Order: sequence, then C-alpha cells, then structure tokens
Amino acid sequence: MAFKIRDVNAFYNEKQALKSVNLEIQECSVTAIIGPSGCGKSTFIRCLNRMNDLVPMFRVEGEMLYNGMNIYSRDLDITELRRRIGMVFQKPNPFPKSIYENVAYGLRIQGINKRNILHKVVEESLRKAALWEEVKDRLNASALTLSGGQQQRLCIARAIATEPEAILFDEPCSALDPVATAKIEDLITELKKEYTVVIVTHNMQQAARVSEFTGFFMMGELIEFNITRKIFTAPSNKMTEDYITGRFG
Repeated sequence: MAFKIRDVNAFYNEKQALKSVNLEIQECSVTAIIGPSGCGKSTFIRCLNRMNDLVPMFRVEGEMLYNGMNIYSRDLDITELRRRIGMVFQKPNPFPKSIYENVAYGLRIQGINKRNILHKVVEESLRKAALWEEVKDRLNASALTLSGGQQQRLCIARAIATEPEAILFDEPCSALDPVATAKIEDLITELKKEYTVVIVTHNMQQAARVSEFTGFFMMGELIEFNITRKIFTAPSNKMTEDYITGRFG
C-alpha cells in the first residue's frame, strides 16, 4: 500500500475542506478522485505531498502515511518528499528555459551537473513522457514554443526526471484539446507500470478510462471509494449514483 489516509480533516483558516477522510491507495495503480467543484478533490491531492503548506492558515489533522512514513512529521524533509511524490498541475507550467533545461532543472538543483548523466536522464524522461520523438531535434528551443499538450508532457518529463515513486495529477487535461488529452491518458496508463498515480479529474469518462480505483468526494467528505468498475456500474451510495448519472454536479 502506497498511501494510508486515516481520519484526515483539513482547514483553510476556520473553513473545513476535508472531513474525516479514510482511504488507502495501492502502489503502481491509478486512483481517480472525482466530485463536483469545491468538493475537496484538489485539497486532498495537495495534502499528499504537502503542497498545501504554501497556503496561509492551512492546517491538517489526522494521519497520512506514505510507505509507512508520516507525511506530516515535523522532522520530514519536505523537498525530499516532493521529489519522491511528484506533481503535475492543471495548466502546463514549463519554465521559461529550453526544453532540455526544463527536464534537467531538478537534477541541477540536486547538484548533478555531469553532462553525460544529464543527457541520459533528459532523454529517458522525455521518452517516458512520449515526447522525445517530437523534440529531440530542438532540445535547445524554448519550452514556451511547444503546444499546450506538449508542454504538459514536458512537465510530466520534468517530474519523472527526479526519479519519483508517485505522481499526482491535478486535472492535467482540463486546458487541453481532445487529441492532447488522449495522449496524456495513454501516458498515464504507461506510467502506472512504474509509478503510483493519483489523478483529480472533473471528467468522469476520463476517470473510467484510466483508473483502477475511484474515490467520490462531496462537500469535503469521501462518500465512496472502490474499484472504478464498481463505482461506475453499481455504486453503493445514492449520492454517487446521482453524480455519475448526471442528476447533480
């Protein structure tokens, strides 16, 4: 089991965003988090690598373990945590640097500057992100010259380069067209062979296509968590069924 979440409550100042959340996320699988806007999906996923630490007045209660490690331990190295648990955001956010330097960035921060190592990791990461063939002849071009879908795959390559164990996706396709979205979905299916993947998505068809497990959130509560097929064909909770069938949300 990669993540174990026990009785987690999260607050922005006095506003409660997560309420007694309990679930387990398996290694080398894709877990989708679905639910209407404002239900706590992004808050939850950002707790998994402490991105919410950057939000003033945010606090979390309960226990969140990653491979037995307490994510919210006071003596935890947060930089190392975020290396092990990478993240890809809603909108592609490449640095205003070359394609090559975007991927090499995390390695350089770690003090790795040997050209042969950088070259090897950049190529491997771009291949894993299904981008190498499209950019191999223009690695020194600005990352900002890439299309939106290519930029998102570059951000995935950048996350892969630091050798994470898990990758979090926060609505990674919401700004992309259907063709680029299909490429990202194919890529996620490939990535689960090596990484634990958690994806927040407002697109229920996408959740059904790419994930093995799905959690349905509503007003900060985890209403139902099960294998994706069960969630979409025979949900246990009436609220889940209503959301899946489009009766609300």
